[in-house]
Amino acid sequence: RLLGLGMQSEAVATEVAALEPLHAGEQVKPFTPEEAKEIVMTLQKPAVFSNMTFDWPVLRWNVTHLTSLLAGKKIVFRIGRKDTATAPLFETECEYAEATLDDFLAWSGRQQPCPSGPFSSYDLCKYWMYADYKYIDRLFEDKPEHFQDIRWSDFGFPGRSGKESTLWIGSTGANTPCHLDSYGCNLILQVQGRKRWHLYPPEDSKLLYPTRIPYEESSVFSKVNVLNPNLRQYPLFKKAQAHVVTLDPGQVLLVPRHWWHYVESIDPITVSVNSWIELDADHEVRIEEAITRTLICAIKSAENPSDTDSWLNPTEVEVTSHNTNLEYLNKAMSSYLEHQKTSVIKHQVPQMHSTDGILQES
Repeated sequence: RLLGLGMQSEAVATEVAALEPLHAGEQVKPFTPEEAKEIVMTLQKPAVFSNMTFDWPVLRWNVTHLTSLLAGKKIVFRIGRKDTATAPLFETECEYAEATLDDFLAWSGRQQPCPSGPFSSYDLCKYWMYADYKYIDRLFEDKPEHFQDIRWSDFGFPGRSGKESTLWIGSTGANTPCHLDSYGCNLILQVQGRKRWHLYPPEDSKLLYPTRIPYEESSVFSKVNVLNPNLRQYPLFKKAQAHVVTLDPGQVLLVPRHWWHYVESIDPITVSVNSWIELDADHEVRIEEAITRTLICAIKSAENPSDTDSWLNPTEVEVTSHNTNLEYLNKAMSSYLEHQKTSVIKHQVPQMHSTDGILQES
């Protein structure tokens, strides 16, 4: 089934389509890959796919199973405090610790602080942990066979697997600040636990008070804490139209292009996998992003060359030089022009039709 999301409600507002099993107890995917891709590439509102992933091996990827698969590999966790502040907790304001999933499991199962280990100073009742944006091709570089546990080909993207996906592991309260992704659309599979998504349409952008600080290529953040907004400071936010959904294990959420989203883990442990799907519009957006990078790096570096922590998101490795940024801009322009030329050629190719066995040009 494909389910539409209702505004300000976790209840499903519209059931767009459903396919009944051919036989009792038989699981049948409601959409062919071609049908699913058409929905992903054209639907302009968020939607939840159900019953599309029941045979994906990745559904076994709970934290216990991942602990075994990753065999002591250390990953970086983002750490935030559970509080009721009206300001969003950006990634520049979080703490970070390197730990194994064994460490995370031990910490998440205790009500009192761990006596030792990387999380020993963080009380489970006061803090959350989030291993976010973990590229699966890096995590499993020594076990590439597990890339095939994720089968985006069922959504019409043959060859897309875990190699083009990211992994997210969090505790209760772990969250991603409200933002929009500059590129593509997003498919998210919930594997373990539940996450609550607060989504806002592109036309609500001015109501969300966009900012590029902290700077991260491809992300535009909101100045508003959508769960506890400061309406005196951001009065327009009260007009924003939230679409709220709780995503259950096995379900896939489609986040269309330029939809704002705030995401929070609402169960003790959550595991998600996602893949960003490229769109033709990305070619033009890359030019905009290259210009933004050039301007922000020039302005902020001039203000205080050594103080990058306050404005550069941790996902950005370093401040790039002006010459490097101009190279990015040049490449983005070249890619855009090449794409435009290719598109024109495609539209100029004559269409051939068959009439009584004779091919005719239209």
